Amino acid sequence: MDLTFTTAPLRLDPLAPVFAGERVRLRLAPALSRRIGAGRRVVERVLKEGRTVYGVNTGFGKLSNVRIGEGELGLLQVNLLRSHACGVGRPLPTATVRALLVLRVRALATGRSGVRPELVAKLIELLDADVIPVVPSQGSVGASGDLAPLAHLALALIGEGEVEHAGKRMPAAKALAAAGIAPIVLAAKEGLSLINGTQVTTALTAEALLRAENVARHADVACALTIEALKGTNRAFDPRIQEARPHPGQRVAAANLHGLMKGSAILASHQDCDRVQDPYSMRCAPQVHGACRDQLAEARRVVEIEIDAATDNPLVFAEEGEILSGGNFHAQPVAAAADRVAAAVTDLASICERRVENLVNPDLNFGLPAFLTPQPGLRSGLMIAQVVAAALVSECKALSFPASVDSIPTSANKEDHVSMGPIAARKALQIVENAERVVGIELLAAAQALDFETKLETTKPLRAAHAALRKRVAKLDDDRILAPDLEAAAELVRTGALVAAARKAGAKIL
Repeated sequence: MDLTFTTAPLRLDPLAPVFAGERVRLRLAPALSRRIGAGRRVVERVLKEGRTVYGVNTGFGKLSNVRIGEGELGLLQVNLLRSHACGVGRPLPTATVRALLVLRVRALATGRSGVRPELVAKLIELLDADVIPVVPSQGSVGASGDLAPLAHLALALIGEGEVEHAGKRMPAAKALAAAGIAPIVLAAKEGLSLINGTQVTTALTAEALLRAENVARHADVACALTIEALKGTNRAFDPRIQEARPHPGQRVAAANLHGLMKGSAILASHQDCDRVQDPYSMRCAPQVHGACRDQLAEARRVVEIEIDAATDNPLVFAEEGEILSGGNFHAQPVAAAADRVAAAVTDLASICERRVENLVNPDLNFGLPAFLTPQPGLRSGLMIAQVVAAALVSECKALSFPASVDSIPTSANKEDHVSMGPIAARKALQIVENAERVVGIELLAAAQALDFETKLETTKPLRAAHAALRKRVAKLDDDRILAPDLEAAAELVRTGALVAAARKAGAKIL
């Protein structure tokens, strides 16, 4: 994909293909290049005047009182990258690091970091050639920037560390040579500018958020299928009920559910039955799904501010010719947003699992066979699929404790309060992955239950979603190994396939 950065605000949606794994060709509008150059001229003026400025000609953190000589400023930046490149753990996925590079360019393009335009151009060269640094996932506390992981990212620019290129992991120097990219020689402040930022926390949170929004849409489809299979009602989704308590997310979820079920022959067949109210997991779906949506909307607001923000320290203000030290590298706003995503999606997965229980439990499913198998006893059907959903939800609950309320002082107590943002974001991503599987299990169970209805049809959008699922997963007549089915259903959720099918059939799913 092609992406051009301009002075207009950058929103999250244009970055979604990058998070999904697409390669990107990135360009900067001339106005941004001029902005970067103006910031650099301030740094060079400070050096020429012999002023002492943190990060430009001093040590870092606790060593900020050490003045560095002019002839050693470049070495200072290289030493900074090498000493801080001590990340550990499993490397971040290639697509995530690709998005991380994009966000790093965006931050530097604010012109507040004081780097040279050629440094930003070199980052874009890496993207164009798809030379993607290997970045360990652990080791940042989310303050003073995501220092350790961003140091691994920056090492590639000087031909050090490891990268992925042409499908292989290799030394950065070898990949740069193969791509025809010359390593850059760092100038004053540039090493610090490369690692002082919240982009690891932000990239991981943005990915979790995009996937969570997709999960929320699929949860509405799954819920509608479940209600149809259990011969529930859509009366609780009447717009008048939502207007009496007009939370935005509740209104959207209710509209989705009401629209998906409108005109159903199954629904019409039991409108005058003696059942008064459905279980909360169906009747209160707009309130629970909607609360999740509202939390995700707030997280999106935070993330979209952050991807356009200057998160370096010190910051350069070319308009006044000043360099100011501050704390924009502290990831607390994004860390709190990641924890918000984690809590919201945990509850969404929880209500989905309760609907699975209603589908498979013969005491609750209104005449459907136990565990949705034609011959219960000889066959176990979807018995253990519900157990898997329960296990995933329990894991989500354990992971949902907010990381952003924790802090451990670092750097000889100079950095005495930190955000733990990358931890919050990684946990949120794991919770979203679990939720994708739980929603997939509900879709499997609801589709299986609907297959027992042979006389009446559900709506066209729900039939389309059901058909899209059946293209990947056959009806469960005899017991079989279900693990591949569960993975296939989760993949359909991840890719947005079932929402896409329902929309193509006329559903207006927001």
